[in-house]
Amino acid sequence: MKLPTIPHPLALLVGGIVLATALTWVIPPGAYDRREDPATKRTVVVNGTYHRVEPAPVGAGAMLVAIPVGLEKGADVIFFVLLAGGALVVLDRTGALQQALDALARALGENEVLVVPVMCLFFGTMGAVENMQEEIIALMPLLLIVVRGVGFDALTAAMMSAGAAMVGSAFSPINPFQSLIAQRLAGLQPASAWPFRSVMLALAMIFWITITMRRAMRTRGTRQHAEPRPAGASAVRTQVAGWLALTALAIFIAGVTRWDWGFEEMGALFFAMGATVGLVGGLGVKRTSEGFADGFAQVAYASLLIGFARVISVVLEQGRVMDTIVYALFTPLAHLPLMVSAAGMMAAQGLIHVIVPSVSGQAALTMPVLVPLSDLLGMSRQVTVLAYQGGAGLCELITPTNGAMMAVIASAGVTYPQWIKVVLPAVAILAAGALVAIYVALLIGLQ
Repeated sequence: MKLPTIPHPLALLVGGIVLATALTWVIPPGAYDRREDPATKRTVVVNGTYHRVEPAPVGAGAMLVAIPVGLEKGADVIFFVLLAGGALVVLDRTGALQQALDALARALGENEVLVVPVMCLFFGTMGAVENMQEEIIALMPLLLIVVRGVGFDALTAAMMSAGAAMVGSAFSPINPFQSLIAQRLAGLQPASAWPFRSVMLALAMIFWITITMRRAMRTRGTRQHAEPRPAGASAVRTQVAGWLALTALAIFIAGVTRWDWGFEEMGALFFAMGATVGLVGGLGVKRTSEGFADGFAQVAYASLLIGFARVISVVLEQGRVMDTIVYALFTPLAHLPLMVSAAGMMAAQGLIHVIVPSVSGQAALTMPVLVPLSDLLGMSRQVTVLAYQGGAGLCELITPTNGAMMAVIASAGVTYPQWIKVVLPAVAILAAGALVAIYVALLIGLQ
């Protein structure tokens, strides 16, 4: 089936900003009262406090000013992507990546295609454990070298990294930014119902690995190889540079999973790694600097998409209509049958995620409204959390307002229509599976 023509990602986001601005003129303004939740230390809405407020429509000038405001709000991620992208180009130019790929090919032998499920499992695990997304943008140049070294294309690299990570996040029983924060806001024990959720996660990952592997094998082409190490760089120096990079990767994983690192610490680590491996790997100051500069240029567009994606929510908040949209989507669910209401919750969460691209921010906005509603309907709060995860988590894979996803595919050189053509049917199947799981949870009274 031929998809309709979809504008350039930047044009798509700017169109979304213009539409959000127009909505501030036609949607009645309203707001919930807010308080700090003691369990999560986040500002959350207070259910039952929605009220009309004074209009604050966003004009053309304010809309334009909202663009740098959105970029400023995404500054930590943007600068991390720039620093990491530069560092990985430097690493590539030392020849260490080619050396590592040669070693990987020897280790896998005839089974080199196993790189796809191995990478899917790694990124799926990172998505489940720490909601990995933006970090993948900077890793894309490295992933492209890996997949092209075994004859796969850029879309395969995006599917086995960002796609797997988002599926892992959407079905994770322990994701601190999705399931755990939603459970705390719902008054549930963190990681409760983990056996049921773990089965959901396993089935979703098996499905994603299967479709990624099938597509990779169907489109496999000629192997491509990275550039050899630079002239004048000894094999020993290249090996040392490679080991330094592996050490930095280990520190990176520990930082995001154990030490509660933010993007500032991760960016500092990548810059230090790039500078060190460049000098140790024989590039010298000049070629190391050139590597960073070229890396900045390669990821600049992708990193800026993150900021543009945030502008939509900035405009809706300034126009004081964000809470009205939430109120309008969830209020009708109180009058529907239980199972239909659960499906409606999931669908509404997906729609809200288009304008609230932060999953943790969405939990703080919607869970305080949905929990009393689910209690009124006699619906398990655990089911309410499942509906939130299924709607918001799976929407991450397809909504153009997810700046991380758009930046990943842009870094890979994959167009949004190409991505949607492959991913949308898979998301539909995963959503159907999530609904089945929700209905099973309702039937067994999952708590």
